[in-house]
Parts: sequence; structure tokens; C-alpha cells
Amino acid sequence: MTEGMIFDIQHYAVHDGPGIRTLVFLKGCPLRCLWCCNPESQNFGPELRHSMVRCRACYACKDHCTAGAIREGESGPLMDREACGVCKTWPCVEACPHGALAVMGRAMTAEDVVARVAADAAFYENSGGGVTFSGGEPFAQPEFLEDLLLRCKVLGIRSAVETCGHVPEAAILEIEPLIGLFLFDVKAMDPRLHERCTGASNELILKNLRALAERDASKITVRVPLVPGYTDAEENLSAIASLTAELGIAQAELMSYHELGRDKYEGLGRPYPITLQDPHPLSAQMEAALRIFRERGVACEIGGE
Repeated sequence: MTEGMIFDIQHYAVHDGPGIRTLVFLKGCPLRCLWCCNPESQNFGPELRHSMVRCRACYACKDHCTAGAIREGESGPLMDREACGVCKTWPCVEACPHGALAVMGRAMTAEDVVARVAADAAFYENSGGGVTFSGGEPFAQPEFLEDLLLRCKVLGIRSAVETCGHVPEAAILEIEPLIGLFLFDVKAMDPRLHERCTGASNELILKNLRALAERDASKITVRVPLVPGYTDAEENLSAIASLTAELGIAQAELMSYHELGRDKYEGLGRPYPITLQDPHPLSAQMEAALRIFRERGVACEIGGE
């Protein structure tokens, strides 16, 4: 039985695949996208999140911190992130009377995760839904992901995987037969732009996309984040749409940029990595982006947040 690192399980979701779904978020990602809305997904280990909204600066956390990682600040606790978590038991979380602290990430067995997923089976049957493994990057924990998928297959639960594609080709192709739907992110076609936005080249990502399409293009939905000033240029969208059509991939989704993750960065002690003057595209811009794909024969919609 395998064990992996999970940071959230969401029930009754209606995005990230057809029907009603359970979303399982695996921790750890090889990319650092400027617009990432789940910063708690990036690192592979557990992290402490602090909510200033809930915090009352009572410093019970400081009194119970065995690592000496918390000190008093002018507006609330100040945390030494290097020292935080050394104890691995997080007594500060239990000590906080206001629920201002939470551990992002916990180890779970594949059996326990799939038991949570299977509890929603009636909703899958009636809606054509299933489970979607997201992250982070699910393929960054390949043995764990494979065990999850095998267990779901035995139970007749349809599985989808959301991936950034920046993982070893062998990891994706080995598990591919167990997956009914790939939600495959394609952010930028220009390698330099992609590296500026994510910290890595797109070479491996495009290679994996081609390899999957050669096996079964009908299992892939290309997802494109529309980030003003970064990925929303007509040149970039046209290049992605042309590749999608060339590979025989018939479905695409445009994901509108949002800043819902901004508070998460603060809670993890990190600066928000992107600043946009006009973060919300106009409806006319969204329609123009949709048209770029549809003119190439790719069915394209606006995806959910």
C-alpha cells in the first residue's frame, strides 16, 4: 500500500471534468507559475498557514512552539519559516483557540483517499462524474497516483488527472491507460516566455502532450490560463490553438485569471508573485480568444475557477 502527500479533498465539484466530481489535490509541483492560485501545493512537505483574519494575537502559538520559530510582532505572530515544522507535530495548531493556524499537507494512504472518493459514488453514477486528481502535479508522486487510479478502476470510478505536463514522459505513459481524461495545461508556446512565467522551459511539456495525443487525442482537454500581459496575446493563443488542432485534440478550455489565492501567499509567509494593472479581461477579449480556437475546429469553452 502506498502513501502520499495530500493537501485537500473537495467534494461535489462541478468543474475539472464532467458531472459531479471529487477533487483530490496532491502536494508538490515542479513549476512555479507566477499566477498559481494554490501556493500550498508547490512544496512536497507539510507547511503551516497562518490566517491574519482569524488571528487575535493571543500568542498561544508562541507559548507552545517547541522549535522557537514564533515571536511577537506589532500586528501578530512572526514566524521563522526555516525553523517552523522541525517538530513535525505542530502543537501550535492545536493551541490556537481561534483556528488561525492550519497545516497544509498530510500523509494519507491510497486506501484512505479512495475510501473518501468512493463515498461519493452515487453522485458519479447519476451525473456521469468521477474523481479528478489535481495538485500541485499528480505525476510528481507517480507510484501513489498509480495506486489511486488502480483502486478507482477496480471500483468502476472514472478518473481524470490535471497535469502541467512537466514530468518524465515514462511516468505519464505508464499510467495513461488508467486515465479517462487528461486536463493538460499549455501556458505558452514560446520557450522563453514559458520559462519567465513558470521557471522552466516548455520542451518537456510539449513532448508529453504529443506523446499522449499519439496514443489517444480524444482523452485530452487542453487548458490555457488567460493571464493579461503574459499568456493572452493573440500570437500565443493562435500557436496553442494550431498545435491543439494539429494533434487532433478536439477540446480546449480557457481559464480566466483570478487573484483568489492572494491571501494564501500571505498565510504561507510568501509575497504574491504577480501584479497586473487590469487582471480581468473584458468579455470581448474572452470571445476573441474563444474564436481563435473555434476557427481551427477546436471546441473551446471558458473553464471554471
